[in-house]
Order: sequence, then structure tokens, then C-alpha cells
Amino acid sequence: MKKHTCAFLVLAVILALALPARGQFTAEEVAGWARWEAFLAEAPIVRSEAVGEGVTVPSKLWLEKDGVKRAAVWKGVYRKLGGGVLDSWKYEIAAYRLDKLIGLNMVPPAVERVHKKKNGALVLWIELQSSLLEIMEQGGRVPVRLAEQMPALNDLFYIWGSLIANDDPTQQNIRFTKDWRMILIDHSRAFRSDKAYTERLIFGANGIKKFAATGQPFLFTGLPRTLYERIKALDFESIRQAVGPYLTDGEIEAVLARKKLLLAELDELIKRDGADKVLR
Repeated sequence: MKKHTCAFLVLAVILALALPARGQFTAEEVAGWARWEAFLAEAPIVRSEAVGEGVTVPSKLWLEKDGVKRAAVWKGVYRKLGGGVLDSWKYEIAAYRLDKLIGLNMVPPAVERVHKKKNGALVLWIELQSSLLEIMEQGGRVPVRLAEQMPALNDLFYIWGSLIANDDPTQQNIRFTKDWRMILIDHSRAFRSDKAYTERLIFGANGIKKFAATGQPFLFTGLPRTLYERIKALDFESIRQAVGPYLTDGEIEAVLARKKLLLAELDELIKRDGADKVLR
């Protein structure tokens, strides 16, 4: 069973204990994504097993080609849930491609792949140190690590979640590397296009999510200037070209509606605090 309880609140508390961290894949890792995309799409599957976690029943596959071996997670879920929520493997690929477009670099490579005569998303397996769930089960202590001057992890988490309307992250799929960079997985319930998710963001001053204990909003404090500019540059054609058939026109329009809300809030923050403090 997925753990939903207070994931947002717990994340904010934990990150308050640590210095701002990179929160992204490294430049070297990102430079190799095209190679891994080709590997995921073409390498023969030599072994598979059930992951044993999650309600979407993913499988862990082992692939091998030209002496290279690597694991990946295959997810073939496509179903409508209550409240108009669509749980779709296509959103895993759309999330990765949109992540690349804006340069967030927190979502692992994902491609479409047929497994057992069924289409689905094949996502590169990333070896990680721990999940938020595991950290909480061990007492919630996070070592303070020196980090580059980038926005706090929670800003990146809030901004990304707001842009793609992902209100389903759990303690299990918020993952950390050994040097406490945050990697985000499981986007199969993102990209909501109903009215509730185009008129309000998940986070922010008027966000849908609030701190459970106080009712206060999860506020943005800043982001990299390059990320701000790339979000600002998003339009229908650039998103369509990036995500291909994995989002509908309506889902793209919903992303653009949230982009407008997000930029409006960030611009108010810049006006109040100054661009040099908000855009890092």
C-alpha cells in the first residue's frame, strides 16, 4: 500500500534540517540520457520480476546489450480512478520529456516499450540511498551536507509538482542519492486537466495543499534563473514537440494554465524580494 500520510509536511520538515542541495541529476548523468533512452528502447530483456511495491504493479526488468547490463522499471497501468483521475503509464514518459525541456533534471529517463505484448513506460532504474519513507522510519534525521548554491529541494519539488499537477507523490517515491540530491519517480497520476487543477496550483500561496498542523500554504521562495526562463518560454508547440503523443491537447493546455498561475506568483515574489534573491 502506498504511504500518503503527510508526505508534503514531512518533506518540508526534513529539508529544513539540511542546507540547500542540488536536487538534480549531475551534468554527466544528463549528458548520457540519449544513450540510455536508446538502450531502454532496444536492449533485449533478459530477466524480469515483480517490484512488489505500489498499486500500479510495476515490474523490474534486466536488460543487456553489447556487454552493458542495466535494470529498469516497466509500468503498463492505464485506468480511470474515482474523481476523474487517470492513472497512465504515458504520464511517466511525458514527465521525463517535460523535465528535459525545462532542464529540471530530476526525473529518470523513460521510453515506451512493449512487455508481454502490452505497451508501457520503461524507466531507467536509479540506485538510490533512501526514500523519504525510509528516512522517517529511521527517525527522520538527515546529515547536513555542503551543497552548491542552488534553490532548496522543496522549491524544486513544489514548482515541479505545481506545473504538472502531481498531487500523488508519496514518501516512498521521493528518493535521495548518497549526497542528498533528490530524484523524483512515479508520475502516472500527474497532468490533471480538470478545472480544480487549472485554476489553482498544488502548492503556493493559494495552493491546494496546506500544512496539516497549521493550515499554512507551502510557499515558493526561489528557483534557478534558467529554470524560470525555460518555464516562461513554454508554449503549446514546444510542449507538443517535447511530449509527442503522451499528452492530449487538453492536458497540454492545462500545463499552460498552471504555467500562467505559477509565473504570476513567482513574479509577485520577484517584485517583493528582488530578482537577485528569487532567481538564483
